[in-house]
Amino acid sequence: MKLFKIDRKSYQDSSFSINKVEDATHFLKIWHFHPELELVLILESTGTRFIGDSVSKFSAGEIILLGADLPHMWLNDQEYFKEDSSLKANAIAIHFTKDFLGQEFFNKPEFQKINQLLKQAELGLKFQNISQELINRIKGLDRFSSFERTLKFLEILNELSDNSFSQISSNAYLKNTQHSKNQELNKVYEYIFKNFKNQINLEDVAALIPMNLSAFSRFFSKVHKKSFTRYLNEIRIGYACKMLMEKYYPINIICFESGFNSLSNFNKQFKIITGKTPSEYANYHSSKS
Repeated sequence: MKLFKIDRKSYQDSSFSINKVEDATHFLKIWHFHPELELVLILESTGTRFIGDSVSKFSAGEIILLGADLPHMWLNDQEYFKEDSSLKANAIAIHFTKDFLGQEFFNKPEFQKINQLLKQAELGLKFQNISQELINRIKGLDRFSSFERTLKFLEILNELSDNSFSQISSNAYLKNTQHSKNQELNKVYEYIFKNFKNQINLEDVAALIPMNLSAFSRFFSKVHKKSFTRYLNEIRIGYACKMLMEKYYPINIICFESGFNSLSNFNKQFKIITGKTPSEYANYHSSKS
């Protein structure tokens, strides 16, 4: 899964761009990044989103704000790629640079809340308890003139700055991207996201940087505050949680689809990471739905 840099510059009569995915069979299946920030509203479809070092389920109605150069991909469920599928993917993505209104604009006292929001977005933010009214305003943003569109976008950012949200990528990921081995670590993440369903040998991962096995283990543990094995298991269990919440698959299938080669180890790691057995986790979320 190669990491691509994509051009998201605005060529409209605006300092930011509004891009709509309408009735697509699936979202862009590319692990990519760009210098622009990105505000994403998922209108329709489900799947797995990869953002930085996070792997999580996504569904309609979620709003995500991504910082500049934060790698990401929305990967639809397998059902979307079947020839006879009638499922559709719909979303709105707004791309803008932090200085789209000038270098000092958001440093003004009136815009401190938005300025802080944009800084926090460097690791990705998922907003909670989004109102339908705000969703409708984002959906209708492109209907206005360039001047009105800019004012209304500022209003949207201001409202989001008052909303509750959760951080998506880990703090360790930010430290990674600031490290001198940034490009090498991106190779590691790409390899993990592409191969986590399969057997992964630490020697093969260390060779990507390249480092010897012991040096890589020390380096990875220092950066992430956890071992590579623990990190990989968290990615796999995160994917397993997504499948359990979808309720389509039995636990023994989810075990192997998530990259584990034995049900006993899967159950053990699942309990360690989530505090619940797979059955308890599935039952808990079933009662919440």
